[in-house]
Amino acid sequence: MLVAAAVCPCPPLLVPEVASGAAPELEAVRTHCADALGVLAASRPDRLLVVGPAPAGAHGSFPAGSTGSFAGFGVDLSVRLGEGAGGRPLPASLAVGAWLLSRTERADRTEQADRTDRTDRAGLADVLVEGLGIDERATTEECAETGRRLAASGERVALLVLGDGSACRTVKAPGYLDERAAGFDAEAARALGSADVPGVLALDAGLAYELKAAGRAPWQVLAGAAENAGLGGRLLHEDAPYGVEYLVAVWS
Repeated sequence: MLVAAAVCPCPPLLVPEVASGAAPELEAVRTHCADALGVLAASRPDRLLVVGPAPAGAHGSFPAGSTGSFAGFGVDLSVRLGEGAGGRPLPASLAVGAWLLSRTERADRTEQADRTDRTDRAGLADVLVEGLGIDERATTEECAETGRRLAASGERVALLVLGDGSACRTVKAPGYLDERAAGFDAEAARALGSADVPGVLALDAGLAYELKAAGRAPWQVLAGAAENAGLGGRLLHEDAPYGVEYLVAVWS
């Protein structure tokens, strides 16, 4: 059963070493992502699935211990998704997710080391963490069905859902300016911020693809997982730096 979810963007620029001199520009996003992961930790899950868009050849499951690298972005930095034997390399979105989790896990371990009562602790450091790469062209029903399976995979399942909104908000955006982008992003923010399952499932897959909104498919996986879960939502952050929509939300 799904007990909580965090929705975060996944540009590699979130990682300060990748952003370099531009790192301060996304500090607010990092802070809100940390807040969102705090909600996941407080939900005390027994299984955490990190779900994000993946290119061709990188779809499907990534077992605990899978590693990723930011070498393709000019940085000698590797990350690991949980503890385990691992498997094939993580796609960029899941590598960003692993980096976000590594910050939370370090904080968890520091907090746990300060506690005298180890039986009363919340965190993600000891939770089974696995990844799932989603094809951004997957249909709405395919995404929803994937989410239903994830929710049924454990008694207390949490999701870290990674993905950006449109990349067409300005003329300097990766997809140039598309007048439809602002409306699409506004509806996505509204639906994600209110845990509106039908609203998330109603996001147009074809339009999302045209607007380069790679988060649509992972968001609809979340919607499928949240059916009948009775979760409420809260939008923590919305901005479109560089012409790309970044959303942070929590469902709990």
